[in-house]
Amino acid sequence: MYSWDNPGDRVSIAEMNSELQHAQLELLSAHCASHQLRLRYTADDLARFGRRDILRKSVQAAAALSEYYASIEKKIPDAGAASEPLAPLTEERILEAVQRLSSYLRQQRENYFHSAAPLSNHQKALMWPYFSAAMLDRVRIVELEGSRVPTPTFYEEYKALGFQNMPEVKHMHSLTFLDVVVFNEKITERTLFHGLVHAVQFEILGLDRYADLFVRRFANTKLHFSVPLEAHAFSLESKFAGTHAARFSVEDEVRLWAKQARY
Repeated sequence: MYSWDNPGDRVSIAEMNSELQHAQLELLSAHCASHQLRLRYTADDLARFGRRDILRKSVQAAAALSEYYASIEKKIPDAGAASEPLAPLTEERILEAVQRLSSYLRQQRENYFHSAAPLSNHQKALMWPYFSAAMLDRVRIVELEGSRVPTPTFYEEYKALGFQNMPEVKHMHSLTFLDVVVFNEKITERTLFHGLVHAVQFEILGLDRYADLFVRRFANTKLHFSVPLEAHAFSLESKFAGTHAARFSVEDEVRLWAKQARY
């Protein structure tokens, strides 16, 4: 068993957490893809018309993962299920939360804009033609060193209402504030792509609609990565990372989801 008191174990613990973080990202992608199935097809239709071999393999993999992580959860100190909201959010509360989120996103955009830099020519080449040249010219990026985006001040109030699963800002790879993408960790092709997807969502939906959709969906799902805005970003990221992925337009994908009211 590892121990922080043993200097020789610290490197192994760091490697373990790096691998855990990678596994979490892959799990989020899988969860988001499954969530999209849930939104579009009933369980009966999947059971009747889905390929039996794929369904069986999916069920077996999910069951094995559930059993594995459940065994770990039992060993986590003070592990417990997230509490439910103490009372349903009223429309007044929803609108207040939308306003707070909009103000936060706008303020953070202004806060980081002056230290942000344009994408390099190499980064633009990697991201084209998934994104338009105009979008790639407009977006700015910041890679933080020795610091992370702080937790929003309004979190405590909403945690008091029972929402314990709000996005862990400090532990996210990146956060997109309109046209500024801030990275808590070293930029990779995949995390850059993810941040740019959100920039496209902001451009097409607009700040106010984005905030309204995010708050209302989060109030229903109570999980950050189950919010369609985030689920779509993870889904497109997974598609981008595919070994034989064909080029596609993120803007077209986002416009289609907006048109079909899937956000």
